Amino acid sequence: MTAEERAAAWLCSAEAVRSRAHQFLAEAEAGRLPHLEADPARLPAAADYVAAIIRRAYPALRIPHHARWRHFAAGGPDRWAALAARLGPMDAAETARVRVDLCVVSVLLDAGAGPGWRYVENGTGLALGRSEGLAVASLHAFGAGLFSGSGLAQADAEGLARMDAAALAGVFQVSENNPVAGLEGRAALLRNLAGALRARPDLFGPAARPGGLYDHLMAGQVRAPDVLAAVLDGFGPIWPGRATLGGRNLGDVWRHPAATAADASAGFVPFHKLSQWLTYSLLEVFEDAGAAVVDLDGLTGLPEYRNGGLFLDLEVLALRDPALARQALAPGHEAVVEWRALTVALLDRIAPLIRDRLGRSAADLPLSRILEGGTWAAGRAVAAERRLDGGPPLHVVSDGTVF
Repeated sequence: MTAEERAAAWLCSAEAVRSRAHQFLAEAEAGRLPHLEADPARLPAAADYVAAIIRRAYPALRIPHHARWRHFAAGGPDRWAALAARLGPMDAAETARVRVDLCVVSVLLDAGAGPGWRYVENGTGLALGRSEGLAVASLHAFGAGLFSGSGLAQADAEGLARMDAAALAGVFQVSENNPVAGLEGRAALLRNLAGALRARPDLFGPAARPGGLYDHLMAGQVRAPDVLAAVLDGFGPIWPGRATLGGRNLGDVWRHPAATAADASAGFVPFHKLSQWLTYSLLEVFEDAGAAVVDLDGLTGLPEYRNGGLFLDLEVLALRDPALARQALAPGHEAVVEWRALTVALLDRIAPLIRDRLGRSAADLPLSRILEGGTWAAGRAVAAERRLDGGPPLHVVSDGTVF
């Protein structure tokens, strides 16, 4: 393995996300980042805010993991249970494969929808926006067999290879008055996924289904970082137009001069947001299938606009140039890279403060539950307090593959 290949392998790990994020937090605390300042003295007040949100939503403190499964139940109906009942009897392994198929496709389609978009659900009449709407729309499309070459409720290379923006526009009820950003990017991602499934029968099996990951990884004990490693390995090639190193597509990894290192990882800042959120969601499938899921906090907090917005809105972070809040920023903009890196590190910092306020240990309240209970919900709540549309404090232009 060359030095570049070793650096690329490290960048494609949660350890690298955490390490580089804390490097950026140290730089921010020393006042050396060009776009953002950090005031950790405001973290206790932020922890109070998050703890209050958690107690209001979960008075018994029985908080689920931060996973796609919560969104499938938006508005009350247990749509996964209804779909499983409609599909009829399946053994535990096939049930898990179908759940992995659904989760992978649904998470990859969720890169933000914009504040004005809504999905109106047949049957219930519910009008759902944002992540919840994208989740419910994708579940119904999955149940109709859209992502399968055979029309079954599964995802496979044959079905994913034919995805285009027009098909997704139908899934998401897109119109001139109900737009979704980045449709072509999302469709391309699914087509790229088809190629990745075919290229790795060792991970995805002869059926070229994401659900093959269940057979590859299922054991009595499943380590969260091992699931992420498989996700990054298997799905790494799908990300379009991203940086490469040592011949490897790095995915959700961006450049910033503050990322100093003595090896070829210098200048790169990894996040793997969608991959980590997908991993959190898949861990629930393994847990329900009987595996003991361990090392949950081997993953990191998620660097997306709800968690990041929490810290900007509560002034733990501040822009050096407030005009940036009025601009549309590309995902690779240095300010966005700083914002995401600082979000990851600050989630590590705020987690023990929240546990102290709730009287819970790290084992009782891992980061995945703090995110759900939690910082993501608090970020949405404070955004609604600060802005009429409930949008984030920084506007990042979505290509359908980031955030």
